[in-house]
Parts: sequence; C-alpha cells; structure tokens
Amino acid sequence: MGTPGPAAQCLKALIDKGHDITAVITQPDRGKGRGLEISKPPVKVDAEENHIPVHQPEDIKDRSAIELVKKIGPELIVVVAYGKIIPEEIINAPRYGSINVHASLLPKYRSAAPIQWAIINGDKKTGITIQKVAYKLDSGDIILQEEVNIDGSDNTVTLTSKLFIVGARLLVKAIEQIEKGKARNVKQDESKVTHAPLLKKETGLIDWNKTSRELFNLIRGCYPWPGAFTYYKGKILKIIKAEQKAMEGGAEGKILEVVKNKGFVVGTGEGALLITEVQPESGKKMSAWEFLAGHELKAGDTLPC
Repeated sequence: MGTPGPAAQCLKALIDKGHDITAVITQPDRGKGRGLEISKPPVKVDAEENHIPVHQPEDIKDRSAIELVKKIGPELIVVVAYGKIIPEEIINAPRYGSINVHASLLPKYRSAAPIQWAIINGDKKTGITIQKVAYKLDSGDIILQEEVNIDGSDNTVTLTSKLFIVGARLLVKAIEQIEKGKARNVKQDESKVTHAPLLKKETGLIDWNKTSRELFNLIRGCYPWPGAFTYYKGKILKIIKAEQKAMEGGAEGKILEVVKNKGFVVGTGEGALLITEVQPESGKKMSAWEFLAGHELKAGDTLPC
C-alpha cells in the first residue's frame, strides 16, 4: 500500500527479492500540473509493468475496500506513504500484521512531513524506521532503524532519495526477520514523541528577521513544496537556492550587494544569504542573476519582513 516514488522504490526492492506481491493498493489517478493531466501514481506504474493487480479505492475506509483486502488474504501488508489513515480491520487482516517504512528515527517526527521538518529544524541526522502499523499514527513498535546524515547541500528531494535507498534495503531485511520469527518489536518512548505535520503554504513565508541559518534550512526544507518565498513589488518570489554569508545583522531584508554572475545578498537577523536561484510568480525557475537582468532590484532595496 503506497503512492509516490519512494513507495515504488520499496515495491521494486520486494519484487527484485522475489517476494510474491499479490496486490498493490494506491491512491486514485489524479490531475497533475497546470493542465491537470491525469497521472498515475508511481506505484501503479511499477505494479502494472510487473503485472501486479492494482486497486485504487477512493475511500480506504469504505466497506468494499476492507472486504477487498480480506479477499486478497495477504500474509503481510507493507505500507509506504499511502497517504490516508488505514482502518484497523485492514491493519490487522494479515497473518503477520502490517509494517510501515517511515522516514524518521521514531518516536521523533511522527506524521506526514518528517523529512521536511528535519531539514527545517536544522537536524544533522535523521533516518528510517521499519515499524508495526498501529491505528494511532506512527505509534507502532519499532522493528529496525538506521541513521542517515543530513548534508548542508540536502533539500527535501535529495534527502528523500538518500533515505529510501536505505528504506528499501531495511524493508527487505525486516521481512526476512519476520519470516524467521526473529523480528524485534520495541515499544516507542512516548515521552520523546515529536510531530511533523503537513506543511502549509504559509510555512514557506520568509521572515528576514530570522538568522541566515534558519532561513537556509527553511529554503531547503520547503523545496519543492510549498517553496520558501518572499515578496517583490507585491508578487511572490520563491527562493529556490541560497548560500549563507557571514555578515553582521541589523539589515533584515535589505539588499546588501549584487554579486555579478551569481545573484544578490539579503541581510537577515544574523548573517546574510546570497540568493542564487529564484522563481518569480507565474514564472519558471531561473538563476538569480537572470532575474536581476529583467528587474530593477538593486543594493539598498528592501524585501518585506
């Protein structure tokens, strides 16, 4: 049970290992992009290529969806970013229960956006947890965990890629342990629980009063969605990439310098940021230097805090 690219990655690992995947359950096809062209979930694409039956219930809590799973009769359900709360009748239907691949070191960062919040909060490491699925979100016993370092160059896309290379491998290992009856089930320490709720559009709004380190993390953690953004002449200007600069604070939001062939430096509450890639409202991504060529942004101008 899964939907996006990381789920497809885990599905492929199970197929390559020779597991008998009796069915894939994923989200319905949705409209994507400005033209809302109907797009299949990545998991569905891989499943169809491997001749695996695909089911796409609109409501996984509907009685028909529950009966479908019972009819399939799985020995084990693997959940990877399915996207909806799964009812207990489905969780408990298989002989060996259900397991989940979660992109954090639980009990830290339960919920839907663990990768984004790990970057936004400036963590140096995160990881993968293989856990038993429980009805209370991400609260199930831990089977396996592995740490993954967060590099300064990582954003949500690159860190997701790193994590699910580990996640796919760890999933295969966990199933081997389950098959042999050797899987450990360690209860989570509820006193150490933190949450990683879905990002909202306003999460990406840049407050130039914050430190350059905080904003550098925000830019990376909000890419590609919702995107870290400021305003220029009343229109949204997304900041795609930036570099930290060691400068004195006190010039929050002020354009301190224009750097030829690179971009522009903005003052923050502590330090500054060299903005190197942007996306204007209703426009495409471009280098900050390209943006400057078509706009009158100059040293001394101020972006709103």
